Amino acid sequence: MSATTNPRLGRYIQKSYGDETVKAFVPPPLPPKPAVSLEPLQHLLEQANQSLGRLDGLASVLPDLHLLLYTYVRKEAVLSSQIEGTQSSLSDLLLFENDEAPGVPLADVQEVSNYVAALNHGLDRLRGGFPLSLRLIREIHQVLLSKGRGCEKQPGEFRTSQNWIGGTRPGTATFVPPPPELVLDCMDDFEKFLHQDYPGIPLLVKAGLAHVQFETIHPFLDGNGRLGRLLITFLLCAADVLREPILYLSLYFKQNRTAYYELLNRVRTKGEWEAWLDFFLTGVRDTSEQAAAAARRILAVFEDHRRKIEALGRPAASVLRVFEHMRRNPIVSIPAAAKEIGISTPTVAKSLEHMQKLGMLREATGRQRHRIFVYDAYLAILAEGTEPIR
Repeated sequence: MSATTNPRLGRYIQKSYGDETVKAFVPPPLPPKPAVSLEPLQHLLEQANQSLGRLDGLASVLPDLHLLLYTYVRKEAVLSSQIEGTQSSLSDLLLFENDEAPGVPLADVQEVSNYVAALNHGLDRLRGGFPLSLRLIREIHQVLLSKGRGCEKQPGEFRTSQNWIGGTRPGTATFVPPPPELVLDCMDDFEKFLHQDYPGIPLLVKAGLAHVQFETIHPFLDGNGRLGRLLITFLLCAADVLREPILYLSLYFKQNRTAYYELLNRVRTKGEWEAWLDFFLTGVRDTSEQAAAAARRILAVFEDHRRKIEALGRPAASVLRVFEHMRRNPIVSIPAAAKEIGISTPTVAKSLEHMQKLGMLREATGRQRHRIFVYDAYLAILAEGTEPIR
């Protein structure tokens, strides 16, 4: 079916780059026309909304929400960057943040650290009343590419040259996004869609549509995938569907990345928005349920370990202070923990020893000096699914 008979399809613009001619794809503005058929998706949409609501409700009553958010954000950063090809693990990022050497190239872990900063920047701006706009998207991108890999690729600026996906040049690419002179027009339409209230389009559907459109426009030279995934969270938080950024779809996209890329392509080539939304809403439902279950498991571990520490008697007070610190920092060294907590190095060392004997911690280096302690039971739950893609 051609674009003349299917208005959901975009148009191709023929461009010459060097001695080859390529077709750059320009998507039609959102929302799709004809409108997405929501009736077949209604049951799944209800399930996704219910699961998301339960997750948001759980988040509002968690006594240690800030601790879970701290590590959830980092888990999402690791996963989203892995989809782009980094080899960082959650442990690498936590070591990096504790000024310890990660086990992968520094550029990989810096990229993940930038993602954490970009997410926090975006949420701070939204909570301060700033709208989800092109200006904010550029600000977030600037933070995302502020250091390390990609910092030379126009951070915070829409691209002024052609990019492509797959292949070594536009002529061998699997997909060529809009030419640079049309990026701003496409993004202006995108911004209008973000700001417009569509009574017939539920918010989760709107987030799913926006994600694909952003990935298709690919408005930056680098960082589009990571920013496109962040936009899902920002949209839900900006609309107060989520009070806290506790839903992250990168694990689902990573585990189903072949289907993910195939469905993006089917939207572009066939206008199959319903198939994409079925996949997307399934991800929201399943990810919400997994996140809620993980939060409950983590709380159960904390409660069990707190009771064991309280049963220690006289050392319990100091051990509890170190335990509280390790809930925020599952990987620590003795000097760093002592400085952070404000108690002596010998006290920290003795407290860690108590926790080791209780089976809570593992010393990771095998050395006598410069030892690193890992809160394994906690980190194992957090790190599920974050093994690097090989």
